[in-house]
Formats: sequence, C-alpha cells, structure tokens
Amino acid sequence: MHRGNPACNVRGLLLLFSSMDTGKILEIIKSTDSPLKRQLLIVGLITKVLEQRGKDIPTVIGGCALSYYSREVYFTSDIDLAYSDREALDKVLSEIGFDKEGRYWINEGLKIAIEVPTGVLVGEESPAEIVELGEDMRCRIIGIEDLVIDRLNACKYWKSEIDCEMVELLLSRYLKEMDWQYLEKKAAMPENNSLSELAELRRKAEK
Repeated sequence: MHRGNPACNVRGLLLLFSSMDTGKILEIIKSTDSPLKRQLLIVGLITKVLEQRGKDIPTVIGGCALSYYSREVYFTSDIDLAYSDREALDKVLSEIGFDKEGRYWINEGLKIAIEVPTGVLVGEESPAEIVELGEDMRCRIIGIEDLVIDRLNACKYWKSEIDCEMVELLLSRYLKEMDWQYLEKKAAMPENNSLSELAELRRKAEK
C-alpha cells in the first residue's frame, strides 16, 4: 500500500533513467524543486547502483521517513539510512559526488547530507514502504508502524514536542491503515513501555 506523499510520484520524469548515465540522472535530481523528491531520488539512484552490483538495498529511516509519511509537514535536510555494507555504500556515495565530512556524506551541489546511523534494523518488522520512482528506480522506507514507535519513544523519553505532534498526526492520518496489533505488541515491549501512551493517542485520533 502506498501511504506516503502523493507529490512524490515522479515516474513520468524518470522513465528514461535506465538508459541515462549517472551524471544526467544527477542533473535531473538537481533540477527537481521539491527537497523531499530530491532526497528520495538520490536514495533511488543509490539503490539502483547497489542493486546493479548485487547488493542489498538501504532503508530510509528517521526524519526523512517522517517527512515522507507526514507529506512534508515535517522536513529535515539530511537523509538517515540503515545499511550494513558500509564499504559498498561509501563507494557508491563517493562515485556520485558525495564527500565524507565527519559522520555525514555531503553533496553541496544537491544540498543533500546522508548519514548511516545504523547497519541493521533490529526488531522492526512492519512492512517497509517501497516507493516506485520510475523505471529501475525505487527506494525503501521504514514501515510506518515502526516509525510511530520510534517517534513515540522520542516523545515519551526525550520529551520531544515535535515528535509528540508528529505521532498524533500520523495516527490521525493513517488510523484505519495501521496494524494496531503489531503497534500494541511493540509498544508493550519492555524497551518501549509505551502502551498506555499509544492507547491514549489512539483514543484522541478516533474522536
């Protein structure tokens, strides 16, 4: 089910990507107005190159995933990826014009920063969102249920007001699409311990 930003449907623009070289693809990405579209397209390009090399694909997590599901109500300038083969990913990023600066990979021309804060997603089992960007171009985004749990924890334990607001927005927007059995199971786990908070937010969303 495609649950994210409908404005990210750029298939018509990218139908010829499979026959373009990387430089031309990067020029199209650079000319794309929407910052979120640029972010998803660059992940799509990274994904495509990794797949061509027989590698697994990365997963978009964190603020960029939240921007996608919130339809850009929330936005972050950097992309967080979960990916285990750092050597393969670093090679691709370097080849497409990113420079390593501290923990970030930066492309000044595209105004995009990429960080890989984790290698694998442990315990995140909700279905990932696959965003089709055009021929041979797609990206994988963390499942919305796992993103909700992540942001609910930030709301509860970090006292992050923006995360509290975003959890309310996501539950309201995707109330009938959520896998509530999975959500409640995850929220009840000792490391989360947020079942009562989730129940209260669900009641508010159902009003």
